[in-house]
Amino acid sequence: MLLVDTALARRAAADRPIQVGLVGAGYMARGLTLHVSRNLPGMRIAAIANRTLDHAADAYRQAGFDAPQRVQSSAQLEQAIARRQPAICDDPQWLCEAESIDAIVEATGTIEPAAALALAAIDHGKHLILMNAELDALIGPLLKRRADRAGVVVSNVDGDQPGVIMNLLRWVRSIGFEPRLAGNIKGLQDHHRTPTTQRDFAERHRQGVKMITSFADGTKIAMEMAVVANATGFKVATRGMQGPTAQHVTEAPARFSSAQLAQGSVDYLLGAEPGPGVFVIGYSDEPILQQYSHYLKLGNGPYYTFYVPYHLPHLEAPLTVARAVLFGDAAVTPRGAPVVEVITYAKRHLQAGERLDGIGGYTIYGVAENRATCRHERLLPMALAEGCRLRRPIECDQSIRFDDVMIPPQRLTDRLWAEQQALFKGDEDVT
Repeated sequence: MLLVDTALARRAAADRPIQVGLVGAGYMARGLTLHVSRNLPGMRIAAIANRTLDHAADAYRQAGFDAPQRVQSSAQLEQAIARRQPAICDDPQWLCEAESIDAIVEATGTIEPAAALALAAIDHGKHLILMNAELDALIGPLLKRRADRAGVVVSNVDGDQPGVIMNLLRWVRSIGFEPRLAGNIKGLQDHHRTPTTQRDFAERHRQGVKMITSFADGTKIAMEMAVVANATGFKVATRGMQGPTAQHVTEAPARFSSAQLAQGSVDYLLGAEPGPGVFVIGYSDEPILQQYSHYLKLGNGPYYTFYVPYHLPHLEAPLTVARAVLFGDAAVTPRGAPVVEVITYAKRHLQAGERLDGIGGYTIYGVAENRATCRHERLLPMALAEGCRLRRPIECDQSIRFDDVMIPPQRLTDRLWAEQQALFKGDEDVT
């Protein structure tokens, strides 16, 4: 990242900071605004769009700006940027239309609104930085294809688990090991957690309760590892991943089967230290490299564990913006056809006619499955489940298929997902 630091310092010295349009004003967005404003003079959060304007203003105030300007058009936004006046608005389209904006950071955690924003950003020639694994896991490959045609970058962020995993994976490959498993570390996995069980934790940490519930019920890790799978071509060894327990991440090679390690997969460890980090299992049967690895206390091989003990999304996400704007580089981006999807499971017994309440709610949770199986069984993607009504009862911990639901009409995400399926039809087994 030294090259990024140097390039940002040059932008600061030339008084040409990267102008960022931030969509969303939640927990991570507020932290990102604070960090950029105080520590990165080569970059500016030029404007924040959020449905609740007061929350956007609060994000700026937390970063030390007392009076952000409320703009009513992209033209007004351009004027504010020229004056270096922080701006807020409730229409993210204006950020996409403003010529001075270099990149859009999507940090809402939504699906339908985020999809519309992603298309607008790409259509207006903006680099698109996703702090939104849910949207990426659903239609990331389609967005990547559209971004390529538009000559812009679409990327998930440095600092969140997928970004840390991908940076580590590239490093492992660069030092001579073949990555065989890309992994996450979780402290808790309980598919039946709800906003009621997670409310106290969410309030203590000033985060949204649905987001916290998605962490606890396993949906979030499924989304994150689907993003990694689609960036690497790795699959899941079994539906939902293995998720073995361990005391320490260095036990990882012994916790996964040789068959799983041979094929390349995404997975996670449960309860391992150091959490909440990430890891990559690398392989080498080269005798001299094994000798050096043993001497340097990496183990006897042929499988070796490399890990990062933390992830810092709000601190590292600006690096992704810089990589995209300055070098046309992505931290995490799909490499082609989707490989893994996140499908929908019942969190409790559900009655016919019930409305599914989506990610982090009371009715459903998401698990990772290989795309070929998902399409063969017509399994409903978790990111499309919100608002669907059940045609029949579904038992607890049973998968939900397209045939089981009535889908709300005229949703953009349904159209985009269908477009992605058509675009990559026949590529279900590409790795």
